Amino acid sequence: MADTLPRIPAGVTAQALRSIESCEDPRLREIVRALVQHMHAFVREVQLTPEEWFFGIDFLTRTGQKCDALRQEFILLSDVLGVSMAVDEVAHAEVPANATESSALGPFYTADAPEIAHGETIARSGKGEPVLLRGRVLDVRGKPIGGALVETWETDGEGLYDTQYAERGEPDYRGNLRTKDDGSFSFRAIKPVSYSIPTDGPVGEVLRGLRRSTMRPAHLHVKIEAPGYRSLATSLYTAGDPYLETDAVFGAKNSLVEEYHPAGGNAPVRYTLERDFVLADA
Repeated sequence: MADTLPRIPAGVTAQALRSIESCEDPRLREIVRALVQHMHAFVREVQLTPEEWFFGIDFLTRTGQKCDALRQEFILLSDVLGVSMAVDEVAHAEVPANATESSALGPFYTADAPEIAHGETIARSGKGEPVLLRGRVLDVRGKPIGGALVETWETDGEGLYDTQYAERGEPDYRGNLRTKDDGSFSFRAIKPVSYSIPTDGPVGEVLRGLRRSTMRPAHLHVKIEAPGYRSLATSLYTAGDPYLETDAVFGAKNSLVEEYHPAGGNAPVRYTLERDFVLADA
């Protein structure tokens, strides 16, 4: 009678790993194998209960339900857990030391920013202290890169991105321009302010439960692309900001901290900032 009984499985982890052996994509097989091993090890390490697992499923469900065309709660979750910056570290492990460091892209990037002329403002509603930013885009050998696409975005002076306003009509506090032949660019913005990441969704629940800060230091996002070079997503952080050491998404880096200088005189802006960006070869 014992011979007729079904064979006792070696374990659910082993079964799950065997189930992917026939996958023909070696990279997919490698990723899923590691994911299964680490997730199963996590369950056993913390002795996860069914109630806790179902709570986690509900949490992820609500995280997805909070996402829409202008809000990405899953990116925010990835950011506050440090996963976004961990992936970024892996991706840029072999970038030359003199290339500009990357930072968190964040959940507020949109693809609908308008094209602006050099010297034009990205802050059309004007909430905040006006600044003029100038700089160049260079390669690692110091050669200027003309025609590079520079995308930039930030919050308004009240610490809110345009996508956080229910009545958002047109994009604001964001704009795109291309560098001149000498790699130069200039645009006006507002001096960045510190702000809290959104806490009205599941990610906010996590931070409150962990008693963690929800604040991000003042920063201006910059994303640069040019043929033949690695894309760069970075930010410029404001010197002296009290949240540089406790950034909720772990994005602040010393090499990206800059000081805004008073414009003085009759300048139409209150501050100026000059900063070059160096792109690594593709």
